[in-house]
Amino acid sequence: MTNKRICEILRNKEIKDIYYNEQPVWIQEVHGNKATVGFLNSSETKDLYIDDLYEENLYN
Repeated sequence: MTNKRICEILRNKEIKDIYYNEQPVWIQEVHGNKATVGFLNSSETKDLYIDDLYEENLYN
């Protein structure tokens, strides 16, 4: 995923399926080339590289 794409999703309030290592996440904030994400299946949050995030439909 790119920083530009994440900004598009956040700006348009799109509901998208975004994943990290096959786990669904939601983007809390973006800072540089990293994003703080929350995992939908737990209360865990993590700072991850944007390049490590992907949209589900890109790999189907």
